[in-house]
Amino acid sequence: MAAGTNRTGDAVRETTTTWGMDPARMEQGDGSAEFAPTDQGGGREEFAAMFGATRRGARLARRVAVRHLAAWGHHPGTDLSGTVALLVAELAGNAVRHGRVPGRDFRLAVRLDRARALVRVEVADACALLPPAVRPVPADDDESGRGLLLVDALADRWGAEPRDPVGKTVWAEVSAAATEGR
Repeated sequence: MAAGTNRTGDAVRETTTTWGMDPARMEQGDGSAEFAPTDQGGGREEFAAMFGATRRGARLARRVAVRHLAAWGHHPGTDLSGTVALLVAELAGNAVRHGRVPGRDFRLAVRLDRARALVRVEVADACALLPPAVRPVPADDDESGRGLLLVDALADRWGAEPRDPVGKTVWAEVSAAATEGR
């Protein structure tokens, strides 16, 4: 396991990569980082990072997740990459919009389990308020309120749980095998 820190505005705050990328080659905030494919045994890849709780941080989280999937063999343009990008965008956007606590970042974790053909996305924020169990259906002219409906439609499973010592983690799982034919 490796860890690194990069403090450039809303860029990646801190990274942890297991069986994956060298954090020294992480996103530099301008989208120019390059990644090489990795698989160091066990058929599992994992990436986690802290991002600034801003719209730019949410956008960067999506871009970094897509780059890691590409490094793990699921290139942009594939159904899996597009699905994970949308899940990260919605969950990170919700963390910024609804879970933001001043002075606190949000954490993104992406895990690929090749043996189970499963990708799990987790976004943790400092707000303890869990998403509502029953989501109201937005009116046709509402400009927001559809994010979790999209997550529900894209993910095989998703949920939320309290995070110790503070906050919550919202997660979504998608089958890598099922998305190959979509």
